[in-house]
Amino acid sequence: MIPLVTPLGATVLAFLAATGRLAIFAAEALLACVRPPYHWRQIGRQMIEIGYFSLPVVGLTALFTGMVLALQSYTGFARFNAEGAIANLVVLSMTRELGPVLAGLMVAGRIGAAMAAELGTMRVTEQIDALTTLSTNPMQYLVAPRVIAAVVTMPLLVLVADVIGVMGGWIIANGKLDFNSFSYLQNTISFIQASDVISGLVKAAVFGFLIALLGCYMGYNSDRGAQGVGRATTNAVVTSSILILVFDYLLTEAFFAS
Repeated sequence: MIPLVTPLGATVLAFLAATGRLAIFAAEALLACVRPPYHWRQIGRQMIEIGYFSLPVVGLTALFTGMVLALQSYTGFARFNAEGAIANLVVLSMTRELGPVLAGLMVAGRIGAAMAAELGTMRVTEQIDALTTLSTNPMQYLVAPRVIAAVVTMPLLVLVADVIGVMGGWIIANGKLDFNSFSYLQNTISFIQASDVISGLVKAAVFGFLIALLGCYMGYNSDRGAQGVGRATTNAVVTSSILILVFDYLLTEAFFAS
């Protein structure tokens, strides 16, 4: 019996140890974010990298998601003569769920991988050790700007994604499904509530923190060599994507559970 249980116990202990290391790293990152000095140039560079250069992929994803939502919901609602609810479904789905989640997954694939690869390469080439030698805190110079930029930029990205997604639904409803443009927009504006948008923006900020945290953690603790950097990049994307879905449920439960 013991030989069968031993691998399971080793796996559980390894998982708990990894969780503890991540929690300690997260605490150090948060402390570095609130403790001066602040490297504003690094923060600005990361905000441009995360926000501006992610706009095309996030915008295209949101646009076609809104278009597909309108098209698919029309197919279902037409059976019950409820086509008028398409605008409500599109705006609610985009602001509450699909906008934050899809934007988070796209940014995780693009930015999380880049952060892990960049910091992993710096670890392999001993640039992080050099920063410590020069009396520069790597957490404040490398990790904190990425975390701050991701937390600030992700809600802005999701806000743009919400608008583009709703516009995608309007394009299909107006151009293909023969809806009245004014009525569709009026239904959208009258149905949406501030709490729907705010909940999505809060989710986006949390997702941004997770993406930056996992990308920096995996790269900062990367193994030596090219394989170590590649493994860190893969782990950053996979782990952050899973945590985005887990925290999406937890935040939805916190916001909308009766």
